[in-house]
Amino acid sequence: MKVIVIGAGAAGLSIGWRLVQAGVEVAVIERGTPGRGASWAAAGMIAAPLERAEPDDAESELVRQSASLWPEFAAEVEDASGKAVSFAVNGGLVVARTPEEMESLRARAARGDGEWLTPDAARLREPRLAPDMTAALWIEKEAKVDNRALGPALAAAFTRAGGALLVNETVVRFELGEGRVFGVCTPFALHHADAYVLAAGAWTSRIEGLPPAVLPPIIPVKGEMLALEPPSDQSAPGPAIMGSEVYLVAQRGYLLIGATVTREGFDTSTTRAAADWLAGRAASLIPSLPDWDVAEQWAGLRPGTPDDLPILGKSAIDNLFIAGGQFRSGILYTPAIADALSALVLGKDSSFDIRAFDPGRFGESNRQ
Repeated sequence: MKVIVIGAGAAGLSIGWRLVQAGVEVAVIERGTPGRGASWAAAGMIAAPLERAEPDDAESELVRQSASLWPEFAAEVEDASGKAVSFAVNGGLVVARTPEEMESLRARAARGDGEWLTPDAARLREPRLAPDMTAALWIEKEAKVDNRALGPALAAAFTRAGGALLVNETVVRFELGEGRVFGVCTPFALHHADAYVLAAGAWTSRIEGLPPAVLPPIIPVKGEMLALEPPSDQSAPGPAIMGSEVYLVAQRGYLLIGATVTREGFDTSTTRAAADWLAGRAASLIPSLPDWDVAEQWAGLRPGTPDDLPILGKSAIDNLFIAGGQFRSGILYTPAIADALSALVLGKDSSFDIRAFDPGRFGESNRQ
């Protein structure tokens, strides 16, 4: 059996790696450099999306399942690649600054999402928190991974296992016949396989050849971020800090602040307005941050969907599988998506129920 995976982000590389481990011949085709898309632009947080706090929906279950896989997955990646990915359980503080936010955290604590903290208790974990905070939720199992190291490590694990990685080669068209994909075209070749996994992230919609009802309704969602360098007498907070519509997480010696959410097509330019907004929101959580130097500002393109949920599973074309639409949780979902999609391609049962993310759930009116 031969499989072609389109896209060498965290999802595409990890799916390809799992398939190679199962004895499949796999080629991953990447339009640029492996791991340099949304995976590189992220913050590496292994955390549930803040705006989705319902405990029993399908996404929450995917969050729990995938987060539970990360410690073993990270160790396996490091062992297979010989490269560190710096997985760590650093914990997280969700900070409330208004009565409404405080009540939301109280409800989350009551259902077991984390430990309710008074302002004084929260400052024992991060003394620099703003004086107007009203409460915090401590999430002990919050974790992170160095996302900029993850892409190269997954690429090394995949190729060491025997996978073929074709870089700087853009898939521009699917070739269809008799209800199946029989090849994908790049500027250099027509590549054939028995099955195909579409994991091209925000660029999914730019590939031609699929019927409108099959093409996943994935659009680019721009996110800008800042990296601050701590003064010589300070260090970045240990736990992730979340609140005021932003998050703060230490990575590679810097404090990352993220992230804006705008739908501007494929524009990845950075703006002063975004930098000011991020810095202002971060300062509302830790007032001393304006004294820190800005080391970097960047923008990435997340793969968004009409319902902000991933698109995972077999498409209406028998040998085409979709792994996309991870929006702001691509790093978090990586190990679960790798296991679920590789099992699906192999015709095996998966331990993860991904039916809620079926590619066929969108009507024509929701397709872009």
